[in-house]
Amino acid sequence: MSVSIDFGTAFSRVAYCSSHVAGGIVEQIPTCLLYDDAGRVLARGLEAKHAIPMPATVICERFKLFLEPSALRDDIVDPRLPKLPSGKKAVDLIIDFLTCLWDYARERITQEIDVVADLNSADVWLTVPATWDTKGCRTMRDAAIQAGLVGAASADDRDWRDRLHIITESEAAAVHCTRLTNFRQLRSSQNFMICDAGDTVDLTVYKIIGSLQNFEIAEMCACSRSNCGSLLDLKFKELVRTLLADHPVHLEPDSLEYFTYAFNETGKLEYLGESNDGDMFYFTCFNVEDPDDPSVGLVNGDLALPGNLLRREVFDPVIEQVLNLIESQTRRVDQRIDALLLVGGFSGSEYLFRRMNETFGSRIKVIARPSDADTATCRGAAQLGLPGHPLVSSIIVPRSYIMGVSLPVEPEDWQRPQAYITENDAGDHICENRLQYFVSKGAILRRGQRVRAKCRKFSSTPRDFLFVAMFYATDSDKIMRYTDELAGEMYTLARWTVDLTNLPNFQQHANNPQPGGFYTDFEIGLELDSAEIRGVILYHGYDYGQVTLDLLV
Repeated sequence: MSVSIDFGTAFSRVAYCSSHVAGGIVEQIPTCLLYDDAGRVLARGLEAKHAIPMPATVICERFKLFLEPSALRDDIVDPRLPKLPSGKKAVDLIIDFLTCLWDYARERITQEIDVVADLNSADVWLTVPATWDTKGCRTMRDAAIQAGLVGAASADDRDWRDRLHIITESEAAAVHCTRLTNFRQLRSSQNFMICDAGDTVDLTVYKIIGSLQNFEIAEMCACSRSNCGSLLDLKFKELVRTLLADHPVHLEPDSLEYFTYAFNETGKLEYLGESNDGDMFYFTCFNVEDPDDPSVGLVNGDLALPGNLLRREVFDPVIEQVLNLIESQTRRVDQRIDALLLVGGFSGSEYLFRRMNETFGSRIKVIARPSDADTATCRGAAQLGLPGHPLVSSIIVPRSYIMGVSLPVEPEDWQRPQAYITENDAGDHICENRLQYFVSKGAILRRGQRVRAKCRKFSSTPRDFLFVAMFYATDSDKIMRYTDELAGEMYTLARWTVDLTNLPNFQQHANNPQPGGFYTDFEIGLELDSAEIRGVILYHGYDYGQVTLDLLV
């Protein structure tokens, strides 16, 4: 059995499928927990979401945002983050929720297939945003293991942790969209964009590689992300606050949440745009007091809003932002987009879908969305556990990555100005201005592949143990030999100072110093994923240090 968990900011879902059992979706539950003042979970999901505020309790929502790169890298506090319960760290909230969600999944899957589900032997696919870096993904993986999403199926099951897979939400959605009839019109080497419009809007571009019978999907460009989806709720609340400024009873927190809930359940997806300009949209008031003031839309206990007002103040600003984000991502890729596929909770908006067709229909051949677009991520992740489904196994490198190196002089180097060549204490002539290309722009790398380059450091004494690596990047596809040949086209990524004292061969030479110094041989590796570029120092295949070189999002 293959089980997927789409752990969302506002809502989470579980899906499952098997080669022997018809797949199903466990309905979504709010990503919400209710704690007491001792840090114990009192309720989760819908029960926690609708809990009446009580003394000595705290409702926690949106705690997924604790793992956003801005929070982990820059310590930027998102104002939407909840107050932590007593004795709890941010990761504890994620562990607690995943534990509750997994217990719920066991119960529901067992009910649906009418047998006790052996989820200990299942592959579990946990989705994360494509913008998350290694630290966020690693933290999520550790939390999932602590929550018991995978476990040993037998006494001799030592590889049980390998059954937990972390994949990006856009990758899972892309896998699901490959089943669309319109998608099957695409050919190898063509490009498509996934627009995942939910609480946030994520855009990722992929290229189809290989044959249509056995094709793969390669990620072309790092994901772009914006909080467009959640802005609809904020815009709606701002409009309500403005209209009802003189009616404070309707602006109490419970009342505002009730209005917003009604907007999400009806108005958000049903609104069609200009054709609704003359229509009225009604939202029942939570409080029965102060029911009438037609001048601001209060009529018999309802808030009546004209369609043209909703379009101007709520929908148009957000949809324009989504369209601009797609335009920006298209320019960033700098290649033709052959299909634009819309998924996510907000993808059901007919107004958004129509505006996309109006804006991009003349340039993009296929603009489509699956009928189950709101669950595409969860369904696609579950399908990855079964044979025959394409996996995003490759990444197309967005720029060339280079390291400045000092190498023994070759005959060609003597043709350069003498200033490029120096002589070390061992009497060897060294070229100080050479470039070592790790990978060129447009190259296709397999996921997890390390590109390696051999390095050598000369140490005159055991105290000379620091190796300085200069890393560069360029959008140029030219291959050059010396640093000055890419002047103006190459920019510095990082200056990485590596301590070599942990390397066994350095220790061996340092403990038995030779007159005239010694050389230490090792490797520098480059790793690339959806969110960042990392440098790794290696000796005989073992890691001895790592640094983040480039952030792609």
